[in-house]
Amino acid sequence: MSRRPVNLSRRHGDSGGGGAAGLFSFNSKSRSAPYFPILLILLGSLLILAYLYRDSGGRSGNIGVFNHIEGDFSCTAEVQRAMSVLKKAYGGRMHKVLHVGPGTCSVVSNLRKEEETEAWGVEPYDMEDVDSSCRALVRKGIVRVADIKFPLPYRPKSFSLVIVSDALDYLSPRYLNKTLPDLARVSSDGLVIFTGFPGQHTAKAAEVSKFGRAAKLRSSSWWARYFIQTSLEENEAALKKFEQAAAKMHYNPNCQIFHLKAYT
Repeated sequence: MSRRPVNLSRRHGDSGGGGAAGLFSFNSKSRSAPYFPILLILLGSLLILAYLYRDSGGRSGNIGVFNHIEGDFSCTAEVQRAMSVLKKAYGGRMHKVLHVGPGTCSVVSNLRKEEETEAWGVEPYDMEDVDSSCRALVRKGIVRVADIKFPLPYRPKSFSLVIVSDALDYLSPRYLNKTLPDLARVSSDGLVIFTGFPGQHTAKAAEVSKFGRAAKLRSSSWWARYFIQTSLEENEAALKKFEQAAAKMHYNPNCQIFHLKAYT
């Protein structure tokens, strides 16, 4: 996973009007001449619709963007579903939140709508086809593009809660050994990890090209052993509150969710 600069530009191709005009250039005495205006109107309408679809209507919000990024599943979308449950479990500890993962602009935007909640984001991969609101978050420094294999540019305990999704699945144990402790370092109250279930995802060539490797979805027992190895403790109090809130709200997660304590 190599670091690449933010590419927020968007390319627009030629409308192809000249080619279309040449396509429908027939003899004026032809029988089909009366249909020229209708055909040209239809062609123009199709071009306009295609342009609008590409620029604004072709994505069903930001969730659609990172569903496309992740392919068969998206735990970043799951963060959005679980947000009300997380608020019940963590309460006041969600006043200063860092989200790490693809599609972070959407998560951060929604969090910042909440009263007394500050939110920042880290996008671990190159950002493509982002909207104007996401570009504004990047421009203001609220969302950063950073390779999480290296230490994050934040002081210890900068955030009350750190939420991670669709990011650790693409790291080998070699880099997890550095990244996970660093995420715990910048948290004061806890770390919440959203990761896919084994067998939930099929790697695609485009995914490997973008993320450097296919997602490695590990079992809960693998993660439990790994947390012990890295001296990370399960946050049993937060887990109990989360499960109670999930039961009351009939929330059934589509991803594995781990609640960890921050380093003391």
